Amino acid sequence: MDGDATDAATSATDDGLADKPAAVTPAPSTALKKRGPVEIELEVSRQRSIAWTVGGSVLGVVLIMNLGTVGVWAGVALVAWAALHALNLVRTLVWPAGTIVVNEREVSLPRGPYRGKPVVVKPADVTAVYLLRKSVPWNTAAPVLVVELGAKAMVYPRDWFASEADQRHVVHALVKDPTKP
Repeated sequence: MDGDATDAATSATDDGLADKPAAVTPAPSTALKKRGPVEIELEVSRQRSIAWTVGGSVLGVVLIMNLGTVGVWAGVALVAWAALHALNLVRTLVWPAGTIVVNEREVSLPRGPYRGKPVVVKPADVTAVYLLRKSVPWNTAAPVLVVELGAKAMVYPRDWFASEADQRHVVHALVKDPTKP
Protein backbone atom coordinates (compact mmCIF):
# COMPACT_ATOMS: atom_id res chain seq x y z
CA MET A 1 0.00 0.00 0.00
CA ASP A 2 1.79 3.17 -1.16
CA GLY A 3 0.94 6.74 -0.14
CA ASP A 4 0.32 8.50 3.14
CA ALA A 5 -1.95 7.34 5.91
CA THR A 6 -4.36 10.10 4.98
CA ASP A 7 -4.69 8.56 1.51
CA ALA A 8 -5.75 5.27 3.10
CA ALA A 9 -8.27 7.03 5.31
CA THR A 10 -9.84 8.98 2.46
CA SER A 11 -9.92 5.99 0.14
CA ALA A 12 -11.83 4.02 2.77
CA THR A 13 -14.59 6.61 2.83
CA ASP A 14 -14.54 7.14 -0.94
CA ASP A 15 -15.02 3.42 -1.62
CA GLY A 16 -18.06 3.29 0.65
CA LEU A 17 -16.30 0.94 3.07
CA ALA A 18 -17.02 3.20 6.02
CA ASP A 19 -20.56 1.78 6.11
CA LYS A 20 -19.34 -1.72 7.08
CA PRO A 21 -20.40 -3.00 10.50
CA ALA A 22 -17.96 -2.34 13.33
CA ALA A 23 -17.70 -6.06 14.17
CA VAL A 24 -15.59 -6.78 11.08
CA THR A 25 -11.88 -6.81 11.99
CA PRO A 26 -9.66 -5.64 9.13
CA ALA A 27 -6.97 -7.95 7.80
CA PRO A 28 -3.36 -7.36 8.85
CA SER A 29 -1.44 -4.81 6.87
CA THR A 30 -0.47 -5.92 3.38
CA ALA A 31 2.89 -4.21 3.94
CA LEU A 32 3.68 -6.74 6.67
CA LYS A 33 2.95 -9.60 4.30
CA LYS A 34 5.12 -8.09 1.55
CA ARG A 35 8.13 -6.89 3.54
CA GLY A 36 7.92 -8.78 6.80
CA PRO A 37 8.22 -7.33 10.30
CA VAL A 38 9.23 -3.71 10.76
CA GLU A 39 11.78 -2.68 13.41
CA ILE A 40 12.63 1.00 13.71
CA GLU A 41 15.08 2.08 16.41
CA LEU A 42 14.59 5.52 17.94
CA GLU A 43 17.59 7.82 17.71
CA VAL A 44 17.34 10.56 20.31
CA SER A 45 20.18 13.03 20.81
CA ARG A 46 21.80 13.54 24.21
CA GLN A 47 23.05 17.01 23.30
CA ARG A 48 20.09 18.89 24.78
CA SER A 49 20.40 17.09 28.14
CA ILE A 50 24.17 17.64 28.26
CA ALA A 51 23.85 21.33 27.41
CA TRP A 52 21.11 21.97 29.99
CA THR A 53 22.93 19.98 32.68
CA VAL A 54 26.21 21.85 32.26
CA GLY A 55 24.87 25.28 31.30
CA GLY A 56 22.03 25.32 33.83
CA SER A 57 24.30 24.23 36.66
CA VAL A 58 27.04 26.76 35.90
CA LEU A 59 24.69 29.70 35.27
CA GLY A 60 22.53 28.76 38.28
CA VAL A 61 25.54 28.68 40.63
CA VAL A 62 26.77 32.03 39.26
CA LEU A 63 23.34 33.58 39.85
CA ILE A 64 23.14 32.15 43.38
CA MET A 65 26.62 33.43 44.34
CA ASN A 66 26.55 36.90 42.76
CA LEU A 67 22.99 38.26 42.86
CA GLY A 68 20.36 39.22 45.39
CA THR A 69 17.16 37.45 46.39
CA VAL A 70 15.53 37.38 42.96
CA GLY A 71 18.76 36.19 41.34
CA VAL A 72 19.14 33.48 43.96
CA TRP A 73 15.65 32.15 43.25
CA ALA A 74 16.32 32.24 39.50
CA GLY A 75 19.60 30.40 40.15
CA VAL A 76 17.84 27.76 42.25
CA ALA A 77 15.27 27.27 39.47
CA LEU A 78 18.07 26.85 36.90
CA VAL A 79 19.91 24.34 39.09
CA ALA A 80 16.66 22.37 39.57
CA TRP A 81 16.05 22.39 35.80
CA ALA A 82 19.63 21.23 35.26
CA ALA A 83 19.08 18.41 37.77
CA LEU A 84 16.05 17.19 35.79
CA HIS A 85 18.11 17.17 32.60
CA ALA A 86 20.90 15.36 34.45
CA LEU A 87 18.35 12.70 35.42
CA ASN A 88 17.34 12.41 31.73
CA LEU A 89 21.01 12.12 30.79
CA VAL A 90 21.52 9.28 33.29
CA ARG A 91 18.42 7.59 31.86
CA THR A 92 19.97 7.68 28.37
CA LEU A 93 22.96 5.77 29.73
CA VAL A 94 20.90 3.16 31.60
CA TRP A 95 18.24 2.21 29.02
CA PRO A 96 18.31 1.94 25.21
CA ALA A 97 16.47 4.59 23.20
CA GLY A 98 13.68 2.17 22.28
CA THR A 99 12.53 0.29 19.20
CA ILE A 100 9.17 0.28 17.44
CA VAL A 101 8.45 -3.31 16.38
CA VAL A 102 5.48 -4.23 14.17
CA ASN A 103 4.80 -7.83 13.16
CA GLU A 104 1.67 -9.89 12.55
CA ARG A 105 1.36 -10.99 16.19
CA GLU A 106 2.21 -7.84 18.17
CA VAL A 107 3.08 -4.17 18.09
CA SER A 108 5.74 -2.98 20.54
CA LEU A 109 5.78 0.79 21.13
CA PRO A 110 8.26 2.51 23.47
CA ARG A 111 6.64 4.76 26.09
CA GLY A 112 9.17 7.42 25.15
CA PRO A 113 12.90 7.62 24.62
CA TYR A 114 14.92 5.78 27.26
CA ARG A 115 11.84 4.77 29.27
CA GLY A 116 12.50 1.08 29.80
CA LYS A 117 9.67 -1.39 29.19
CA PRO A 118 7.61 -0.77 26.00
CA VAL A 119 3.84 -1.05 25.52
CA VAL A 120 3.04 -4.32 23.73
CA VAL A 121 -0.38 -4.70 22.06
CA LYS A 122 -1.99 -6.77 19.32
CA PRO A 123 -2.21 -5.16 15.87
CA ALA A 124 -6.02 -5.21 16.17
CA ASP A 125 -5.75 -2.91 19.24
CA VAL A 126 -4.27 -0.11 17.11
CA THR A 127 -7.28 2.05 16.26
CA ALA A 128 -5.53 4.68 14.13
CA VAL A 129 -2.09 5.68 12.90
CA TYR A 130 -1.22 8.90 11.11
CA LEU A 131 1.36 11.66 10.63
CA LEU A 132 0.60 15.17 11.86
CA ARG A 133 2.40 17.60 9.59
CA LYS A 134 0.96 21.04 10.36
CA SER A 135 -0.93 20.80 13.66
CA VAL A 136 2.14 20.50 15.87
CA PRO A 137 3.46 22.88 18.54
CA TRP A 138 6.14 25.34 17.46
CA ASN A 139 8.78 23.59 19.59
CA THR A 140 8.16 20.08 18.16
CA ALA A 141 9.75 18.80 14.96
CA ALA A 142 7.13 17.89 12.35
CA PRO A 143 5.86 15.46 11.22
CA VAL A 144 4.72 13.73 14.39
CA LEU A 145 3.82 10.03 14.23
CA VAL A 146 0.64 9.31 16.23
CA VAL A 147 -0.40 5.75 17.07
CA GLU A 148 -3.80 5.56 18.77
CA LEU A 149 -4.52 2.64 21.07
CA GLY A 150 -8.16 3.13 21.93
CA ALA A 151 -8.37 5.93 24.50
CA LYS A 152 -4.64 6.69 24.61
CA ALA A 153 -2.25 7.85 21.93
CA MET A 154 1.48 7.33 21.57
CA VAL A 155 3.24 10.34 20.00
CA TYR A 156 6.66 10.18 18.30
CA PRO A 157 8.18 13.46 16.98
CA ARG A 158 10.37 13.55 13.88
CA ASP A 159 13.59 14.19 15.80
CA TRP A 160 13.34 10.76 17.48
CA PHE A 161 13.88 9.02 14.12
CA ALA A 162 16.88 8.80 11.78
CA SER A 163 14.69 9.93 8.85
CA GLU A 164 11.11 10.71 7.98
CA ALA A 165 11.05 7.48 5.97
CA ASP A 166 11.26 5.52 9.23
CA GLN A 167 8.00 7.14 10.36
CA ARG A 168 6.36 6.24 7.03
CA HIS A 169 7.53 2.61 7.38
CA VAL A 170 5.71 2.39 10.71
CA VAL A 171 2.56 3.96 9.23
CA HIS A 172 2.56 1.57 6.26
CA ALA A 173 3.09 -1.42 8.53
CA LEU A 174 0.18 -0.45 10.79
CA VAL A 175 -2.37 0.80 8.25
CA LYS A 176 -4.79 -2.02 7.56
CA ASP A 177 -6.01 -2.87 4.08
CA PRO A 178 -9.61 -1.55 3.98
CA THR A 179 -10.59 -3.87 1.10
CA LYS A 180 -10.03 -7.05 3.13
CA PRO A 181 -12.41 -8.03 5.92
